[in-house]
Parts: sequence; C-alpha cells; structure tokens
Amino acid sequence: MSIQAVVFDIGNVLIEWQPERVYDRLIGEERRRTLFAEVDLHQMNDRVDRGANWKAQVEAMAEAHPAWAEEIRIWHDRWLEMASPAIDHSVRLLRALRRAEVPTFALSNFGIQTFEVGEREYPFLEEFDRRYISGHLGEVKPEPRIYEIVEEDSGVAPGALLFTDDRAENVAVAAERGWQTHHFDGSEGFAERLVAEGLLTPEQAA
Repeated sequence: MSIQAVVFDIGNVLIEWQPERVYDRLIGEERRRTLFAEVDLHQMNDRVDRGANWKAQVEAMAEAHPAWAEEIRIWHDRWLEMASPAIDHSVRLLRALRRAEVPTFALSNFGIQTFEVGEREYPFLEEFDRRYISGHLGEVKPEPRIYEIVEEDSGVAPGALLFTDDRAENVAVAAERGWQTHHFDGSEGFAERLVAEGLLTPEQAA
C-alpha cells in the first residue's frame, strides 16, 4: 500500500530528549545515578505525559523526597535544556515532506504544559497537519489505544501510515497494527527511507 501520511515521534526524532545529560552537567554523573536510583523521575514524567499537571507533579515529588528537592525541581526549571537541541536534519525532512504535499502527523508522548513550552521554542511543532499528543489524549505509547486514535481521527488506513520513533517498543506496536514503520536511529537513515519510498528525492532529503 502506498504511503499517504508520515507520522513523526518528537523526542529524539525531531528534538533531542536527554535528561540524564543535563543532570550530569549540573550535579555530576555519580550523584545523578544515585538520584535516578532513589527517585523515579521518568515515572513522574510518564504521569505528565498522561495529562497530569507538570509543575504539580514535580512539586509533589520534591515534597516526597526532601533530600533531593532541589535536584528534582531541575525537571521543571531546566526542562528546556533537557529537550534540546532540535535535530536539524529531521526538521528539514519534515518541511520537505510538507513542501512535497505529503501529510505529516505528530504522535508523541508529551505533557500538556511541556508541549506548550516546546511549541514556543520550536515553531516547527506547529507545522504538522495533525498532532496526537499524549497529554491531551490521556493515552500514551506504546499502549494500543493512542495508535487507534490516529487511525480513527485521520481516516488513513494503517498500511498507508509510515511511522518513525526512536523506541523499539513504540515501533513494534505500530507494526503489529499494520503500520509501515522505521526505527529511528538517526536522520540520515530516515532520509534514505523517505527516498526509497518515493516520498522525497535525494536532493529534497539532504
């Protein structure tokens, strides 16, 4: 089946998402490892991705772990440093697809408030034809329902969707539903896939 829309994950596809890197810089790798072992910051972030209030979740976690309160608040106060920089080649691919009139969707685990911050910093996040953001939907990858929402809302058949994501488990669920998929491990590889599918020319994908 020919591809009718390209579906992008955002974190580590269009924008680097590396909380550990920021914590290593700010408090040192050894202390960061201890913090992450004692406080499940990623689980906290998962709740935000499901729609919970970002600042409230960070403050609740800081109150629950007073010895780490200052470090936990980094997740709110320095969040933009964790979600940076943009992956420029991927952004060029997104825009090239749009110029070629290929519909583009975003499918991303992202909080309501964090996505608002992201939109202000990265205008290309407003350029998709459709956006499926977990915080607004109350559903997250790799749970099947969020993929089902994309299918229902867009009206595009699963086999006509090409989805790229850096996490293998997210790609696997899409593939199980019949989507065409690309496990993202760098923009060059995705560019080659878009060319191979006839969606972009090599010049457009450069």
